[in-house]
Amino acid sequence: MSRILSRPVGVPVILFLLSGMTILFATVQAVQIPLGALPPESFRIATAPYSHFAHVVSGVLFGVIGPLQFGRVLARSYGRLHRILGRIFVVAGAILALSSLSLLWQFPQGAPALVSGGRLVFGIGLAVALFVAMQAIRARNIPRHRDWMIRAYALGMGATLVSVVFLPIFLITGEPPMGLVSDIAFIGSWAACVVFAEWLVRRLNHKAQAAKA
Repeated sequence: MSRILSRPVGVPVILFLLSGMTILFATVQAVQIPLGALPPESFRIATAPYSHFAHVVSGVLFGVIGPLQFGRVLARSYGRLHRILGRIFVVAGAILALSSLSLLWQFPQGAPALVSGGRLVFGIGLAVALFVAMQAIRARNIPRHRDWMIRAYALGMGATLVSVVFLPIFLITGEPPMGLVSDIAFIGSWAACVVFAEWLVRRLNHKAQAAKA
């Protein structure tokens, strides 16, 4: 894992592999919503088309740009493009957080309390992480900016890990997890992504301190 993370394109490849399924699903929804072609199981949420559309489009942008931003090649060789994409990333993340909270408000009974509570916490956390990251870059504190961007990406895309966990269960049992088991797996997968991001932040800071010493 350490070797892969140290390669210039290692991080983007890993992130794309983990989030690819969710990004593809959201891209399909982004086309289906304006065409009115959502599947029957999505009809309920289609009653809030603007929030839903904003959520999936911003999620696609956030998910695609994030891995590119964390790759060393773009940051080192294409600084201006890195800054432009960074601004789009922040705007997409802000819309993702706001649309998520909007959908929670519009559908208060749309999910179990545990799942809704997790989405509320992670949605607010994403907004806070983006705000701190922008404050850091304005102060020219690049390490702090990087740390909070990593946390923001984990909070914004943490749900992608859910599909990685649920898919093997579905393939083995023939049906997705249901009930409390599903809720715990959902929140646990998201939390695991956030914990991994925190581990990565601490590892990067430790390496930077070791290099200075």
